[in-house]
Amino acid sequence: MIGIRDAKTCRTEIEFLEEKIYSHEGDVEPTSSVLNGFVALSRYCRFLLFGFDEDEVEIGVRNYKKPRKGLISQEIGETFIKIPKDFCCPISLDLMQDPVIISTGQTYDRSSISRWMDEGHCTCPKTGQLLSHTRLVPNRALRNLITQWCTAHGIPFDPPENADSALETVALGSSTKAATEANKATASLLIQQLSMGSQCAKAVAAREIRLLAKTGKENRAFIAEAGAIPHLCNLLSSTNAVAQENSVTAMLNLSIYDKNKSRIMEEKGCLGSIVEVLRFGHTTEARENAAATLFSLSAVHDYKKRIAVEEGAIEALAGLLREGTLRGKKDAVTALFNLSTHTENCKRMIESGAIAALVGALGVEGVAEESAGALALIVRQPFGAEAVGKEEMAVAGLLGMMRCSTPRGKENAVAALLELCRSGGPAAAERVLKAPALAGLLQSLLFTGTKRARRKAASLARVFQKCENTGSLHYGGLGIGYAFAGNSDSSRDSSFATDVSMPMSISVPVL
Repeated sequence: MIGIRDAKTCRTEIEFLEEKIYSHEGDVEPTSSVLNGFVALSRYCRFLLFGFDEDEVEIGVRNYKKPRKGLISQEIGETFIKIPKDFCCPISLDLMQDPVIISTGQTYDRSSISRWMDEGHCTCPKTGQLLSHTRLVPNRALRNLITQWCTAHGIPFDPPENADSALETVALGSSTKAATEANKATASLLIQQLSMGSQCAKAVAAREIRLLAKTGKENRAFIAEAGAIPHLCNLLSSTNAVAQENSVTAMLNLSIYDKNKSRIMEEKGCLGSIVEVLRFGHTTEARENAAATLFSLSAVHDYKKRIAVEEGAIEALAGLLREGTLRGKKDAVTALFNLSTHTENCKRMIESGAIAALVGALGVEGVAEESAGALALIVRQPFGAEAVGKEEMAVAGLLGMMRCSTPRGKENAVAALLELCRSGGPAAAERVLKAPALAGLLQSLLFTGTKRARRKAASLARVFQKCENTGSLHYGGLGIGYAFAGNSDSSRDSSFATDVSMPMSISVPVL
C-alpha cells in the first residue's frame, strides 16, 4: 500500500517519483524510464480517479515553489551564496553538476546541452557555431574545482557516479512509449478542463500543463497540437492569480519548442495578453515569466519587430529591468538584448525609455554584461548613439565596466564606447576620449583582454591617438599599448549582433 487516498496524496506521490528521477544514479533499478512511466501513469490516474479537486487551487502556488532537495541551485539560492560564474551552465545558469565540453570548446552542464541537442539544435548555444560532432567530453578539471568550492562552502554536491559516461544521467527526457501515451491522455483531459471546466478546474489544469511541459519536446509538441495554446491564452487575463501565473509559465515552457513559437505568435491576441501579464500581472513570478516568454519568442528574427511594436512591451521590460528582482532583471535584459539585435527596433527602444534602464543596469552585477551588449548594438546607429550620449552616466558606467567586470563585460563596454565615438558625433566622442581613466584602461585591455576586447580597444586607441595628434587631447598617449594596437585589424566589423559578446543562449530554462 502506498497510501494514495485523494488528489493531494496522489500529487505527493508524483512529486516523490519526480524527485527520484532528479536524483537518479546511473543504471540503478528501477531505471529512469520506468520512473518516468510511473509518473505519467500516476498523473493520468490522478485525474481519472479524483477529478479536479478545487482544494489544489489554494495550495498550487506553495506546492510548486517547494524547493527540491536534489536541485543544487535552489539550495544555493536560499543561502545567498554567490556562485562563481565559470561554474554556471550558460544555458540553465545553474551550478553545473556534470560539466562537458562540446566541439566548439565551450563547456555546458551535460543535462542542459543534451536537452539542447535533443531538441534538434546543431549549433553551439554560446557562439552560434555549427557543431562538427555531438560528442560530449567530460571537463574533469572544472568538475573538481566545483567539488572543492562546494565542499569549502558547505554546499551539497553529488555529481553523477558515471559522470564520465556519454549517457545522460539526469533523465528528464527519458521516456517510454507507454509514458508518452499516458502523457498524451493526460494532456487531453487537461485541455478538456481548460475548455469546459470550472474556474478552479481551469486553474488546476493550467498548473498540470505547466508541469507536463517542463520536460521533453514530445510533451511540448503534443500539448500544443492538442489545442492547449488558445485556452491558456484565455487564462492569461484571469482574475485568479494562480491561474494566470500557471498559464503564462505553461506558455513559456511550450515556447521552448521551436514549432510552438509560431503557434503562440499566430494565436489571435496571444502576444498582447502576454504583454498585459508583463505589465499588470498579479504576481511577481507571472510578470517575470511573461518577460522570459518574450525572450523565448524573440529567438525568431521575424518576431522581434512584432514584439517591439506591441503596445507597452518595451516599456514594461524596461520597468522590470529597473525595479524587478534579480531574476526579473535578467529576464528583462535578455529580452531587451534580443530585441536590440533587430536594427528597426532601436528607435522604439529609445522612445520607450529602455536606454535609461540599460544604462542604469551597468552597475548591477548579474545584468551588466547584457546591458552593455544591448547598448553596443544600439549605438551603432547615429540616433542610438545620440540617445546613449545624452545619458549622463552612460560613459562613466561603461568605463567602470572596463575597469572592473567580467571579460565579456569588458568586451561589450569597450565595443559600446568605440561605437559611441564613431556614431555619436563630436560631443559624444569628446566625452569618451576626455575621460581621464581611458588611456590606462585601454592600455590594460590591450594586454589582458580577450581577442575581441583587444581588437575593439585597438580601434578605440587609434581614435584616441588621432585626437591627440590634432591637439584636442593631452593625456599622455597610450605609449607601448598603442604600438600593440597598431598591429590590429582596423576595419569596422560588418556584422550587427554577432559583434557583441553574450554569455547566454536562446535556450530558455523551464519553470
